Amino acid sequence: MKKLFALLLVFVSLHLGAWERQPLWPGLDKMPDRQAHQIAEMTDVSEAPGFNPDAHRMPYIEWYEKPSDPNGACMILISGGGYYNCCDVGLVEMWHRELTALGVQCVKLVYRTSRPEGIPYYQTAWEDGQRAVRMVRSQAALRGFDPERIGAIGMSAGGHLTLLLATSSETRAYAPIDKLDELPCHLNWAVANAPAYVTSDGEDGTPATRQGYGADVTMSSVFKFDSHTCPVCMHHGGEDPYSPNGSTLVYRQLRRMGVPAELHLYPDKKHGAYGFGRAVEFMTQMGYLGPLAPEVKIMERFTSDEDRALYRKEPVWPEGKMPDRQENQCEPYIEWHIPRNPTTRAIQIIYSGGSYMGNDPDGFEVAPARRYLNAKGVTVVTMKYRTPRPAVPLAKHTTAWQDLQRAVRIVRSEAASFGLDPDRIGIMGSSAGGHLTLMGVTSSRHASYLPVDELDTLSCKVQWGIGIYPAYSLTDGLEDCNAGGGNDDSAVPAPEFSFDLDTAPMLFIHGDADGWASMNSVKAWEKMRAMGVQSELHTLATREHCFQYAASPGTGSYSWLDRIWEFLNQKQYL
Repeated sequence: MKKLFALLLVFVSLHLGAWERQPLWPGLDKMPDRQAHQIAEMTDVSEAPGFNPDAHRMPYIEWYEKPSDPNGACMILISGGGYYNCCDVGLVEMWHRELTALGVQCVKLVYRTSRPEGIPYYQTAWEDGQRAVRMVRSQAALRGFDPERIGAIGMSAGGHLTLLLATSSETRAYAPIDKLDELPCHLNWAVANAPAYVTSDGEDGTPATRQGYGADVTMSSVFKFDSHTCPVCMHHGGEDPYSPNGSTLVYRQLRRMGVPAELHLYPDKKHGAYGFGRAVEFMTQMGYLGPLAPEVKIMERFTSDEDRALYRKEPVWPEGKMPDRQENQCEPYIEWHIPRNPTTRAIQIIYSGGSYMGNDPDGFEVAPARRYLNAKGVTVVTMKYRTPRPAVPLAKHTTAWQDLQRAVRIVRSEAASFGLDPDRIGIMGSSAGGHLTLMGVTSSRHASYLPVDELDTLSCKVQWGIGIYPAYSLTDGLEDCNAGGGNDDSAVPAPEFSFDLDTAPMLFIHGDADGWASMNSVKAWEKMRAMGVQSELHTLATREHCFQYAASPGTGSYSWLDRIWEFLNQKQYL
C-alpha cells in the first residue's frame, strides 16, 4: 500500500503539476556531452520509490499555465542543487505561483545532473540552459510573450547558471545541431539568488575556501560579460559559504559596463534565497512587468505628525563651549519626537544631507522617516548640525562630526528620563549625512573634540547606522562625485573612517545610477564584512541621488522605509 501511494505521488507530480513538458534535444544521440550517469529530474521525482533513471535522461523545459492577465514577459525558473541534482522544488513552485499572478509566463528548466566527468562541472547544465533559452524564444509568438522580454531566476548552482546565461551568451556552450541553434540565447534580465562558485577560491565547484577574500582571489573567469550581458538583480546572505563577495564582484563589473543592476545583501543569513519582493521591485522599476506608475513625492505621502505625542528642542552645546566655532555656521540643535504609542525603548537619530553646505531636519530626507518610525512606535531624535563647511584647514565634515558625537551623548544621557534604553541608539543620514553616519559608526573611539563638561565622559558609540546614498566615502570622490564610479580597485574607503573595534552594523540603500556612487556603500559593506560586522545593503537599478524624493509605487525607491523596519527587526535592535 505504501509503495502504491508513493507511485501515486509521483504520478500526480508528473501529470497534475506538469502543464506541458518539452524535451530540449531532438534525441539522446543529439545531446552534447551525453554521460551515462546523468539524469534530468527534480528531486521530488528522482528520490521517490520506484524511480527509473533510464526514463529520465532527457533534460526538458516545462511550460506552466498562461497567466490570466499576461504582461508579455516570460521567466525561466532554474533550481539549484550544487549541479548534483535539482532540489529546489518548493522554491521553484513559489516563483511560479508569484510570477504567474503578476502576469509573467513561467517555464521551468530541468537540466542534467549530477556533475559530468572530464569536463567542467557546469558544462552540461550550461548546454541545456542555452538550448532552453533558444527554445523559449522560438515559442514567444505562439505563447503570447515578447521574445525580447525573457528573464531567468535561479538559486545557488541555479544562480551560477543564471549568471552564465546572463553574461556569456555569445560564447557557445555547444556546437549547433539544428535550426533552433541559429536563434540567440541571450537573456533580457536575470535574478541570481546566492550564486555559487563565483569567486576564484570556489570556482572549482566548492564553497569559497577563503570566504572570497585574498589578494589573489578574483571573480571566476568563466563569466565573459559580453555585449549581450543583461541587467541582473542579485541576492546573497552575509554568512553564505558560497561567498557574497562573488555577488559584489559581479555587481562591480556590471557597473563598469554601465549595465543596470541591483545588489541585495542580507546580514547574518546563510545559504538561501532571500528577498523575492526586492526582485519584483527590480522588475517593476525596469519595466519588465509593464509601464511604471506615475511617481509620487515622498513628502506628499508622509504629511502628518499625528503619531507624535511629545516634541522637545534643545541646543547641542552649552553657551560658549562650542568647539571650532565658525561665525558663518548655523547653530546646531536636536529635536525629540516621542511616539504616541511606543513599542520599543530604542532611539533613532536622523539628519539630512546637503553637501555639508546646508542641512534640513524638516526636509524629504528626514521628516518622512521620522513620521514612519513614530507610527511604528519608535522614538526619533532629529539633528541640525553646523553648516556650511568650516574654513580650512578643517575638513568639510569636522564640525558636523563634533555635533554628532555630542548629540549621541546628549541622547544617551537623557534616554532614561523618557523610559528609553541608553544603549539602543542608532544614527541615520543621507548623502553628506550618510558620510557623517559612517563617521559615527566607524570612528566613535576617535575623539572629534576635547571634553567641555561631564557629559563628554559618556560614550558616543552607537549600536547601528543607516546610510542612505552616502557621499564622499571613497578616495575617488572625497569632495565631489566619484570619478570612475568607485569601480576601480584603487578607490578605497576614505581615510577619515577608522573602522575601530566599536564599528557597528549598518543598513545601506543606494541608487545604482548615483554619481555619488553606490560603490561608496558596497565597499563599506565589504570592509565591514571583512571585520566580521554583518551589515545589510540594497542598491536600486536606474535610480540616482535622492532616489526617494519621488518614486513609482511598487519599486524599491517607494518602499525603502520598509527596509529600515526590516533591518531593525532582523538585527533585534527594537
